[in-house]
Amino acid sequence: MRRHTWSTAVTLCFAAALAAAASAPSQARPTAPAASHTVRQQARVPVLVDCFWHADVRPTAFVLACGDGNSRLASMHWSQWGRTAAKARGVNIVNDCKPYCAAGRFHAYRVFVRLDHPKHWKKHPRLQHYTRMTLVYQGARPDTFPRTVTYPLWN
Repeated sequence: MRRHTWSTAVTLCFAAALAAAASAPSQARPTAPAASHTVRQQARVPVLVDCFWHADVRPTAFVLACGDGNSRLASMHWSQWGRTAAKARGVNIVNDCKPYCAAGRFHAYRVFVRLDHPKHWKKHPRLQHYTRMTLVYQGARPDTFPRTVTYPLWN
C-alpha cells in the first residue's frame, strides 16, 4: 500500500509540473528563430539558391545539375562575397556519361567560380540572389566544355 501511495504522489507531481510548463505564456518560452528569418537577417548580401530552394551564403558545395547530380561543385573556398559578385576556387565534379550517364565516371576539374547579376528572389522578395554563375576551368576540363562556361541560375 505504501508503495502505491509513493508512485501516485510522484505521478501527480510530474503531471502538475508538466501542466505548469505547458500553460506558461508563449513569451516565457525561448524559441529559435525560423531558418528563413535567420537567413534574412544575415543576408545583407545576395544568396545562392540551391536545388531545394534553400538560400546559402559561401557554401562549400553546390549541385549544378539538379535533375541528376551529374555536375556539382565541391571544396569551394570563397575569397569574396559581396553585394555585386562572389568569387571562389573549387572543384567541378562532372560525370562523363560514357557510354551513358548511369555507367559513367565522375572526374574532378579545378575551377574559378564567379557569381554575379544579383536580383530580388521571387520566393523571398526581401532577399537578393545571384542569377548567373561563371566557371573558368584551370587546366583540364570536360571534353565538350569550353574553358569558360556561364550558367543562368534559377529564381
